[in-house]
Amino acid sequence: MAVIEAPVRADPRLIVPLDVPTLAEARALVEELGETVSFYKVGLELFATGGGMTLAAELKAQGKQVFLDWKLHDIGTTVQRSAAVLADTGCDFLTVHAEPQVLKAAVQGRGRSNLKILGVTVLTSLTDADLVEMGFQESARQLVERRIHHAIAAGADGVIASPHEAELARKLGGKDFLVVTPGVRPDWSAKNDQARAATPADALRAGASHIVCGRPITAANDPREAALRVAGEMAGV
Repeated sequence: MAVIEAPVRADPRLIVPLDVPTLAEARALVEELGETVSFYKVGLELFATGGGMTLAAELKAQGKQVFLDWKLHDIGTTVQRSAAVLADTGCDFLTVHAEPQVLKAAVQGRGRSNLKILGVTVLTSLTDADLVEMGFQESARQLVERRIHHAIAAGADGVIASPHEAELARKLGGKDFLVVTPGVRPDWSAKNDQARAATPADALRAGASHIVCGRPITAANDPREAALRVAGEMAGV
């Protein structure tokens, strides 16, 4: 792999998920990536270990942005109270399932804080066939569209949607709507379990405000070099 010069600063549109089983591994990965990444996603794996919020606080202290990918889904009161607690942490993004009651409760809970509420539309691992098996009569695109409307009506800041629906989300949500796309896979990497994937540049061109790129970076022999390579692909968009 050719050596790529580091950008002057990290691309804030690139979010790297810290989907590792221990706090020590997450800290080591952040240290290795250094200045090449400024935005991290802390998900359920670290949440389950009890180290998720500890790590979030450490990242914020380092000047990083933090995306809490908790995918909250519960009765309105519980979601509202949880969002209120998380709003006080100074973190930047929080995911909830894009259902009307859940979205409205999260928006109420975050109050006047800067925490951005993002509605999860359809997981990027799901295909139309999977949705039929789950009992839905809609295609993935149709269900995503309906849930984007739910997010807008609730006053949420944006949605999580695959790169294939990024253009739709941008069209419906407008220029300031956050469109965060997981399932981003450079041409030189494996798709893994992402059924609706796209390259970093294609996702941004389609309307994504941020991309989440995990295993192509975190599972690489040289994560720092892989992050630079992804950032290089994003630089021209």
